[in-house]
Amino acid sequence: MSRQRQNRRKSHAQQSSSRLQAYLSHHREVAAFSLGKLLKAPVASFMTIAVIGIALALPGAFYHFLKNAQAVSQSWDDSAQISLYLSHDTSDEQGKAIAAALTGRAEIISTRYISQSEALAEFKQHSGFGGILDALSTNPLPGVIIAKPNLSRPRSTQLTHLISELERMPAVELAVFDTEWVARMYAILDVVQSVIAIVAGLLCLAVLLAVGNTIRLDILARKEEIIVIKLIGASDAFVRRPFLYGGFWYGLFGGLFAILLISLALILLEGPIQTLAKLYNSEFSLRILSPAMLLTLLGSSSLLGLLGAWLAVSRHLAQIKPS
Repeated sequence: MSRQRQNRRKSHAQQSSSRLQAYLSHHREVAAFSLGKLLKAPVASFMTIAVIGIALALPGAFYHFLKNAQAVSQSWDDSAQISLYLSHDTSDEQGKAIAAALTGRAEIISTRYISQSEALAEFKQHSGFGGILDALSTNPLPGVIIAKPNLSRPRSTQLTHLISELERMPAVELAVFDTEWVARMYAILDVVQSVIAIVAGLLCLAVLLAVGNTIRLDILARKEEIIVIKLIGASDAFVRRPFLYGGFWYGLFGGLFAILLISLALILLEGPIQTLAKLYNSEFSLRILSPAMLLTLLGSSSLLGLLGAWLAVSRHLAQIKPS
């Protein structure tokens, strides 16, 4: 009995392996067949691929340039600081305690306390009014806490909220962000990022429509063939498979075309940007497309092509029935 069970299990395993090999072989044949159909009509296929590539290149290029701008803005973070001017009745011990408490906050990287005497000595050294200040009976300068904000966390409106919150502290008379233009630049980058997301969504919809319309025309052109295949017992999955692979190929080649367009744009802009950077004594240069960016573009384009084909096939294939 045990030998018969082993033989049955072996036979079942062999059958499963044969079915899997046949399934994979069929997928390879269908993928090659779909690719061949694209190559047999190069002009029409290229027009669809170009539409997909341009639609994906626009948000991809904007996003890549935004990442380059954000890389430049990271060098501004070291110069950004918030100056907290304390009330005159705040002692050095209280000022140091406040600075230490602020350092423990996630929004602040580090703090430095400047006492009233240190502020006066620094002002005398740099202002040139040392004699006048010596004539004063009291020190007019307050203690100051220099706080370096964590700009990777409090961006734009959050940074403004942080400054307002610090200014409401009992011992703080005034809170000043020494480089407010950095906050404005971050706010602009946030707006640009939101615009890119909206444009990317609309253009992805355009890719779905372009692929869907191409697959729809292919379905209508092969309507008689589909009816014959269904009459001899082919399942919907069998009939659907070539069109799905067709959408996949359109999306994949569209993503490659988008990468080509973005790379060409980077090459054309490299010279003018280098010239502009030299005028500002900067060594900035455009970053090339990262492997993650390349994989994201190819994966997104292939997925969009596959999804567009699926939507078209699901809608139109059900309407084709053998009479």
